[in-house]
Amino acid sequence: MSSPIKVSDASFQNDVLNAKGPVLVDFWAEWCGPCRMIAPALEELAGELGGKITIAKINIDDNPTMPQKYGVRGIPTMMIFSQGQVAATKVGALPKSKIKEWIESSI
Repeated sequence: MSSPIKVSDASFQNDVLNAKGPVLVDFWAEWCGPCRMIAPALEELAGELGGKITIAKINIDDNPTMPQKYGVRGIPTMMIFSQGQVAATKVGALPKSKIKEWIESSI
């Protein structure tokens, strides 16, 4: 079963922008309650959708460059990247079913 990969400002280009398939990036922080609420759903979806999409997490406190570059204002922010471009964005906590629906309609 796959689980979300951790990415950083340094690995973002390689792990996300140069990825073979779509990548959902969860911009989160340790202190963010809603971020912690969606974490188990993202864990489960990483397993369920493992062949279709990679799920990645980037801690905005430790990695300020990418959130700034992509205009992340509130967290959790989830962005789906496809072929190095942002294909879709969702801000805020959502139930697992809604996250899955959004992913499937975006890839």
